[in-house]
Amino acid sequence: MKVGEKHYRSIWYDNEERAVKIIDQRWLPHEFKIVDLISLDDFAVSIRDMWVRGAPLIGATAAFAVSEEMKRDPSDNSLNNAWDILHETRPTAINLRWALNQMRDLLKDVPKNKRAEIAHARALEICDEDVERNRQIGLHGLEIIKKIAAKKKPGEAVNILTHCNAGWLATVDWGTATSPMYHAVDAGINVHIWVDETRPRNQGAQLTAWEMDSHGVPHHLIVDNAGGHLMQHGDVDLVIVGTDRTSSHGDVCNKIGTYLKALAAKDNNVPFYVALPSPTIDWTIKDGIKEIPIEERESHEITHIQGKLENGTLAKVQICPDGTLGGNPAFDVTPRHLITGLITERGICEPSPQGLAALFPERVLDK
Repeated sequence: MKVGEKHYRSIWYDNEERAVKIIDQRWLPHEFKIVDLISLDDFAVSIRDMWVRGAPLIGATAAFAVSEEMKRDPSDNSLNNAWDILHETRPTAINLRWALNQMRDLLKDVPKNKRAEIAHARALEICDEDVERNRQIGLHGLEIIKKIAAKKKPGEAVNILTHCNAGWLATVDWGTATSPMYHAVDAGINVHIWVDETRPRNQGAQLTAWEMDSHGVPHHLIVDNAGGHLMQHGDVDLVIVGTDRTSSHGDVCNKIGTYLKALAAKDNNVPFYVALPSPTIDWTIKDGIKEIPIEERESHEITHIQGKLENGTLAKVQICPDGTLGGNPAFDVTPRHLITGLITERGICEPSPQGLAALFPERVLDK
């Protein structure tokens, strides 16, 4: 995607400076900052403290972390230590474990003097593969939007609601939930996006709205609880969200509040789709509600909010009485019976073990 007139990925390797670079998302939309990740601690902090976020991007960042660590120390101890430190940073997004396993499994039988080179090549591949997966998700999701648009009156927009940020900032490029939207705009289809703020970190307000504006996608920012009202009044044609982990039976874990959107969509007969690249599927679990670990984040994310003051400076302000405690589960799980379909890089399927197995027959599922 472009920022101004320049194309960026959310993470990349700068060959001239020989450094991994990221867009530090903590400062968006008000400041655009690029930072280098150098040490293993840099990578771990960037994931844990959400300089980078979104399951696919977390995975790509972890792959680069292992690659850079192999340049410093290609020993087995270093490889295992990197796996352990990085795996502890975010417990819910399965792409983190997927990427770490990819790197460790690849390198464990590689001679130590070849590990840095092979790890670097694989980290670059993981990024390129993510971009292509998300592009394909967009093409499959575009077909859904086309069918809805065909039923609209001339000039009438397809109204799509999304939650949190499942955009290119959450992946290496394109995004998951946003990819069909970008493809629709590029195809000349009239779409309008309802962007909910997504408390507590306001990733919809700060990141998705910024992306929509950058790509010229018509949108409105709404409060989290407005989605159901809009659906009741026929102002939402389609919901597309992302996911941080999807069970082998089709339950979807995503940013807190997704479940409530799915309930409202079901009650109002609004199609509810989840866009997910295949590394986001956890084939080892069946019941997402019981088995997916839900990250509990710090209280201050609830009690404080960051924004731009009237004088243009950025500030974090407290929004509750002194001493108020904040409960902060970062994700919830939407059961499969509330989901219309899963949009993957291989096509669209029903959220069930049979549906997923039809698209990914190489996976051995306990049906």
